[in-house]
Amino acid sequence: MGLFDRVFRGADQMYEKAESEYGKALAELGADASLAMPDTAYHMACIYAYQNRRITKLGDLREALDEIKSRMIHEQRTGDVFSSGIASVMAAEVIECCKYAGGRSPYEGTKYHGHFSDAEVRELGVPLVTQDIPGFVVIIDPAPSDEEAAALIKGYQNRGIFVFLIGGVIDQAIRSKIQMGFPVRVVPVGEDIWAVGHIISLVVRAAMIFGAVTPGDWDAFNEYSFKRIFAFVNVFPPLRDMTVACGAGAIAKGFPVITNVVENVWKVPKTIIIQENVADFIETSLEARDIKIKITDIDIPVAFSTAFEGEIIRKKDTRVDINGARADCFEWVRTKEAHEIEDHSITLDGPDIDEAEQGATIAVGIMVDVAGKNMQSDFEPVFERKFHNFLNCIEGVMHTGQRDMIRVRVSLDAFDAGFRIKHIGEVLYAKVKSEYDTVVDKCQVTIVTDPAKLKELRAEANKSYDKRDMRLRSMTDENVGVFYSCILCQSFSPSHVCVVTPERLGLCGAVSWLDAKATNELDPNGPCQVVTKERVIDEDIGSWEDVNEAVVHYSHGALERVTLYSILEDPMTSCGCFECICGIEPASNGVTIVNREHTGITPLGMTFSEMASMTGGGVQTPGFMGHGKHFIASKKFLKAEGGITRIVWMPKALKDIVHDRLNETARELYGIDDFCSMVADESVSEDPETLLEFLSEKGHPVLAMEPLF
Repeated sequence: MGLFDRVFRGADQMYEKAESEYGKALAELGADASLAMPDTAYHMACIYAYQNRRITKLGDLREALDEIKSRMIHEQRTGDVFSSGIASVMAAEVIECCKYAGGRSPYEGTKYHGHFSDAEVRELGVPLVTQDIPGFVVIIDPAPSDEEAAALIKGYQNRGIFVFLIGGVIDQAIRSKIQMGFPVRVVPVGEDIWAVGHIISLVVRAAMIFGAVTPGDWDAFNEYSFKRIFAFVNVFPPLRDMTVACGAGAIAKGFPVITNVVENVWKVPKTIIIQENVADFIETSLEARDIKIKITDIDIPVAFSTAFEGEIIRKKDTRVDINGARADCFEWVRTKEAHEIEDHSITLDGPDIDEAEQGATIAVGIMVDVAGKNMQSDFEPVFERKFHNFLNCIEGVMHTGQRDMIRVRVSLDAFDAGFRIKHIGEVLYAKVKSEYDTVVDKCQVTIVTDPAKLKELRAEANKSYDKRDMRLRSMTDENVGVFYSCILCQSFSPSHVCVVTPERLGLCGAVSWLDAKATNELDPNGPCQVVTKERVIDEDIGSWEDVNEAVVHYSHGALERVTLYSILEDPMTSCGCFECICGIEPASNGVTIVNREHTGITPLGMTFSEMASMTGGGVQTPGFMGHGKHFIASKKFLKAEGGITRIVWMPKALKDIVHDRLNETARELYGIDDFCSMVADESVSEDPETLLEFLSEKGHPVLAMEPLF
């Protein structure tokens, strides 16, 4: 049997399975049963993407299935093979979605992940554009041995590749004690090949969220995934016909398939690759997708990869806990003269981890001294913020916070592997020297664990932090000469441009004005370019002629104008990876803000995912605006519409994050004390009626403001 015939037979089998599962669900639940994947605004995303069909009830699947069948054309033509492959993926999605019909949670309490939420898709945005996630691999069915499976998974993980697992390889990972879950980028998706529907659902939603690809445009979805999502498939025997059919769908999207199966498989250069040696799968796969991995050689006894950034270390698994809330701890970058620094000096002053009791809280102060002819003191806090990312990349180390409120846990496994305090210094030295090589010529690290010395050192560090904060507070949009563009996200959202100012950070929350300034200094031809602001049009709404010219240039003509302080008039575009989204709430004449982590409903009658689906992809959407969490307390937030007093609702968790700074801004600008107590959250309101009651009871200033429309 030829390869094309195997695709067609597998497509027929997948369709028959979809019809069977649909029939069972229909008989059990009825045609009017709800059919909604959890935490998404994109319905059954594969069918929505390729058929432009919004499925909300079980009965709606009938027409979708008929169209899937019509796409399975059994002609010996490449186009028909690809069409049958994509149709097979849609049929796979039908099988999986039937499990969720009627509001069921089929994977709750199991070892499988199942459906990916919109929040998870958006969470991938920043690491994808920064290349912290250089690509994706889908591993299907068991490797020849548990040892080979573990080596393959860990090998990809150590290179930052996001790993999806389907079938028996999941049990191999469990037996090999590999930590799995979305935060560590190794996800056991499902037991059967039709779980691939969840993976392609994630892919097509990325195209809609970041690339503004229009539902129904087959060619655009396939082109987007080929050019912007660097994925590939590894598959082991048995190579079933349904797997071959799904493989045709993967190839249609530009994802090559690498297998060790040699019988009944036909080699196609850079598309279907036979690699009999499993140990060579990784290099073969990366080469097939033209993925080049930059590896920093760091002398530590555990793995170092961005895949470990989401690793959670529980108390029972902790060897030591470095906790700034309970002991004198801090991280401090200091600019020195070159003669004051011995390059690559790592000094430990005090006891090491092995001298502490298991689970003990210890005090640690980390001082990183840098020197370079292009080094500026303004870069110090930029470096310090990156320590969070650097240390979280260490397998078995978890880092939160910054400055003197850090918390670092070292796991028992990392300790047993030989990890000690000096290795923190090795990581910081290597990453500072490699990432900031254009401004840092020499770097040394001093780590103090002697409690008798840390109290005074922490006080000294705090004086430095306070001095910086005073300088940062004096930085306003008015008193700096330039802004900066940021086009990091254009690898996924081709027309999106952020304009970063001292009072408006990038909407991803990761790029401040100082970050952009440092990026420009480090890479003058890179993603952050100087944007002048000399020809003002209207400073109240944040409009300048030269800013508009920059936006036209960096969006390649997709945008003509942008205002930096308005949600209604030419608002700044969003790529899709924003931390928060703000939307106008008509009943109250105000705005609601919801963060990506919040899964509940808002007074707009929409979830975060539904609100976010109305913007993103580099388009301007008056009335909706993506932004970072820390922009909320800015004096420039919605300045054109009256400022922060337009805020009427946000989730309690988000309100806790911005509470102090938001109250400070309200007090300074409007003389309002405890403004946050006037802002509703989900505990008091999730609909317009109770929201208005709450605002009236609190005397919220929005009720006396000019109408937005």
